[in-house]
Amino acid sequence: MPQQHYPAAIAAFDQANAEDPNTVLFAGVAYPKELLYAQRMSAMQERYAPEASEAVKLAVRAQHIQRWKSPRSDYPMDRPGYLQWRTGLYKFHAETAGKLMRQAGYDDAMIERVQIIISKKGLKTNAETQLMEDIVGLVFIEHYLVGFAAGHPEYNEEKWLQIIRKTWLKMSSRAHEFTLAGHISLPQTLLPLILKAVQ
Repeated sequence: MPQQHYPAAIAAFDQANAEDPNTVLFAGVAYPKELLYAQRMSAMQERYAPEASEAVKLAVRAQHIQRWKSPRSDYPMDRPGYLQWRTGLYKFHAETAGKLMRQAGYDDAMIERVQIIISKKGLKTNAETQLMEDIVGLVFIEHYLVGFAAGHPEYNEEKWLQIIRKTWLKMSSRAHEFTLAGHISLPQTLLPLILKAVQ
């Protein structure tokens, strides 16, 4: 059972993400971008791993917390700059989530556990980190792959196969089975490419 602090922490995460100045339309409604992403992450977690620990549930909800405050444009637009940005993001998200969790009444041990997951430490070795990474991949494929494709008309088929394979390789065999069993909505326009990439 989640601790008594859990509802307060989730509400704080959502309030922080509701400040996102960037909005996206979904089903005719405009949502703050990162709030919608966080809610999609939690919804996927409930579908994929309803037995997930409280730490995973918190990390999933806060994985992109206030991402707009650390834009890609703040870093050099090359591969090293991209890696610097990603590393900075993990630290920023972990610190932001930790601060809000502390205000909600969580102790240092639980905060550190959530921060390890958000920072993606121990992929493939830490089961909780891997579980969040599975959910990230599932949400990307179901909700964001088509939009990403629309934003990159210059990518050829080989580039797309690389991107899909990279996401796939980060996911566990359980997530692969979940996807191929039809438990997520695969974008029909990209379905042949996805199947080719993962075979």
